[in-house]
Formats: sequence, structure tokens, C-alpha cells
Amino acid sequence: MSGSLRIAVAQRHFRVGDVAGNADAMIADLAHARDALGAQLVVFPELALVGYPPDDLLLRSGLPEAVETAMARIAAAVSGITVVIGHPSFDDGICRNSASVLRDGACVARTHKQALPNYGVFDEKRHFTPGERTLCFDCAGRRIGLLVCEDLWVPEPAEQARADGAELIVSINASPFTRGKAQQRAEIVRARARETGLPLLYANLVGGQDDLLFDGASHAIDGSGAPTFVSPPFVDDLFPVDCEQGVLRGPVFEGEEAMAVLWRGLVRAVRDYVDGNGFPGAIVGLSGGIDSAVVAAIAVDALGAERVRTVAMPSRYTAGMSNDDAGEQARRMGTRHDVIPVEPAFGAVTDMLGDVFAGREPDVTEENLQSRIRGLLLMAMSNKFGHVVLTTGNKSEMAVGYATLYGDMCGGFAPLKDVYKGDVWRLARWRNREVEVIPARVIDRPPSAELRADQTDEDSLPPYAVLDEILRLYVEEQQAPSAIAAQGFDADIVAQVTALVRRAEYKRRQAPPGPKVTPVAFGRDRRFPITARYETL
Repeated sequence: MSGSLRIAVAQRHFRVGDVAGNADAMIADLAHARDALGAQLVVFPELALVGYPPDDLLLRSGLPEAVETAMARIAAAVSGITVVIGHPSFDDGICRNSASVLRDGACVARTHKQALPNYGVFDEKRHFTPGERTLCFDCAGRRIGLLVCEDLWVPEPAEQARADGAELIVSINASPFTRGKAQQRAEIVRARARETGLPLLYANLVGGQDDLLFDGASHAIDGSGAPTFVSPPFVDDLFPVDCEQGVLRGPVFEGEEAMAVLWRGLVRAVRDYVDGNGFPGAIVGLSGGIDSAVVAAIAVDALGAERVRTVAMPSRYTAGMSNDDAGEQARRMGTRHDVIPVEPAFGAVTDMLGDVFAGREPDVTEENLQSRIRGLLLMAMSNKFGHVVLTTGNKSEMAVGYATLYGDMCGGFAPLKDVYKGDVWRLARWRNREVEVIPARVIDRPPSAELRADQTDEDSLPPYAVLDEILRLYVEEQQAPSAIAAQGFDADIVAQVTALVRRAEYKRRQAPPGPKVTPVAFGRDRRFPITARYETL
């Protein structure tokens, strides 16, 4: 290699379906990369033109023409710079996941993704036909191999690029975030770099898309496997990366602890969901408990206090400290805070059901009534003001059904849906490190649904440290109950927990979406039948 090559990595959020808007953003970025950054090459992520995942939007009859029109418009704007752009391509009824190289007003080369993932949240074989060979193209005296996402996870496409004379490899991606995924990606990139001896640039999508979250975390590795460029996660920007003497160099983000990354991801997921769906703001039922406290703080960090409304809805069983703590947190955050007691409605409904329930003792029915009245109030406010209700349940509760259908499961988006209870506490402590937003008593007191006198969660569930680990083994590692018990867990507790998970499947099908942050999330990532018998599996 001789001379220098400056590459601009467009770590951006591209909205699914907004072909024209995404094209406008790309045209602005390529001009900025050329004129302000002095870049000779700008790289956009996988399927950036339509956003990821487009799912069955790829079947819409108007999409091929929209893509063709947008690609022509982008190409017409390309002058004095080379552009790599991910997009779907359509040819005689065949749809491919493609990447095009644009230069001087034209498409000069095109490649198609070879390895189509069909596991977890991915369903690319439903829509795409695979490509057959890696593309190499020339830019500023360099020969560059171009890979599309999953092609990086197997050795052959990168080896094809090396054999075809590539001096560096660029990989465009739409790789969703999960905790620990950045390290996993880095290991794969490092392996390809060492196998080929070539520097490798990994460019990734960023932003929230329904139940998926993209962290960006774009980076570069030299031929020995050492990192030479690392972008911060969940940040939109154009990052300049220089290729000189066989090494890619750019800014290196030093990284953060796990809870900091998770918090920033959840904030990003809430912001992109609320803004992407045109809601003016969000409503949170703030109970004085740890889950709603964390959701409210995430919402304020995502949207600003002026766009968040918090509501306390005490019942006869709500502790005075819960009301006090909810009000205090709202004051600290600066949200509009309303207090709407549920007792009048609870009394009216129990009176209405008095004859029907005659002769039966109060039980979980009356507990759930309180929760469902709260859901009714929150949804009424949502209808009146247009704000989306953020559901406050966590993964531990969703797993075992410790959440009321049409009650505290009511809402449009669930920020903690894939966050275990233990991590909810860790997030709260992390958020409070510099400024105590969440009252310390909320974090320290035993959790309770406060739907009957002197209730705590451990009346119905094992301690969360035990519950979370059993759930991780059962849900994420697919271990059988007997195998979990063999690791030292009480067999009766394992049987109780796994039975609760199975029985709650019908509830989870009706839960709102929430961002995937663990290797196996409820929803599109874990697909189990509702009506089934598999107790010992």
C-alpha cells in the first residue's frame, strides 16, 4: 500500500421503510464525509437504504421501484468520493441482500450476501437468495474486499477477498446488540484478520428498531488482530478512519462497564421507539418500587423530563413510603407527577362483583383487579394525551408470569422486558453513582407488588438471585430441569420455576415489545408453543 486512504464510517440509525428519508440522510453524509472530513470512501451499514430488519416489507410491490429511484438519486450525488451502501436488490423476482459501490454518478460494482442467517432473531432465508462470491473493488489505489455481515462469520468469503488481491477488508453490518456481543464480534474480526493477514474494518448499524437494538460499536483490526479503531456504542456519527502503510487507524473508545453500556442501550431503545412511532412522550406508572423507578429514569434520560409523565396510583395496600418515594423521584427528575388513588374504582368493581363472587374468599382475583384498574387509568391518559405507556415488568417477572395480564403488562413498550431483576437493581445503583435520581430506599427495600397486606415477592417466588440463574439456564441455555437441579439447585424450586415459565407462555404472547439485550429474549428470539406438554425437556 502507498499513500493514505481516509474512510468515513457512517454509524447511523436508518429507519425501516423510510427509503426516501434514508437516501436524503446518506446524500448529506457523503457530502460531509467528502467536504468536511476529506474522506475518499464512505461506508454505510447493511441494508441501510431500507433499514434493518425490513421483514415482509420486502414483499411490498412498490419497494423495488422505490429502491431503484433512491439508488439512482444517491448515485447522482456521488462525485469526488466512493460510496459503499447496503440495500436490497430485485432481479426477475429474486431478492438479494446487496452492497453496491457508487462512484462518479454510477454503480460500478455490486455484491450479494452469501451467508444468510436463519437463527435467533434472523429470518433472512425467508426473503433473500444468497450470493456466490466476494467482491473486490479499487479505491484510491487500494484493492478492497467487501463483505456483508454474516459473511464475516465464516472464513471463506474473507479468504476469497485475499486470494483476489484485497489489501484490506470492509464488512458492512446490521448486527443487533446483546450483552457481550461486542467482544464476540471482535473475536470473529480478529480471527479473519489473522487468517488473511489483512486489516479489517467493521461498520455497524446503530439504533432501536422495535424489539431489536443496534449498538454500532464499529471497529477496525490490523493484520495481527490488534484493535486500531473503536467507536462508542449507541452513538450516531461519521467516524474517520485512515489507512496508512497497511494499518487502519481511527479514534479508540476505551469502553465502559457493563451497566453503563446496558443503560445507554435501553435509553436509546426508548428514544427511538417513542420518536420513531410519533408519540409526543411517555407515561410511567411510578409505584415507589424498583422496576418503575428504573423505567422512569430511563424515560427521562431518553426523552427529557418535559416529555415524561409519571403517575402514582395507590391502593389501600400501598405503603406510605411508596407514595413518598414515587413523589420524591418525580421531583428529582422534574416530571409532571399525578396521584390517582385506585380505591374508589376498586371499591366500585368489588361491589359490582359482590353477588357473583358471593361465598368466595378474596384471593388473587382482587389483587389483579387493582393492577387492571391501574392499567385502565394509564391507557386512558395515553388516549387523552397521546403518550405511550411504558410497561415496567422485567424479564424475571415476564418469565414466570408474575405480572398481571391487562394490568401491569399494559402498555406499548417494555424497556426491561429482557432485563433480569438482579440487573434492574444494578442499573439503579449505576444510575445513582453521580446523582441520586432514584431514592435509596427504593433500591434497598424488599420488592413487593403491594396488592395485599405485608406482601413481598418472595412469598410467591424464590430469591431473585436463585430465580435469575435458573431462568438463564432454562431459557437461554435450554437446559432440562433435571440438568439444572444437578448443578446444586433445589429440585422442587427448579420444578416450580420451570412450570411457571411454561404456564406463562400465553401471557408473554400478549406482552408489548421490548429491546433484546440477552442472548435469548422472549419474542421473535424464543418461539415456543402455548399449548404443549414438555415438563421434563
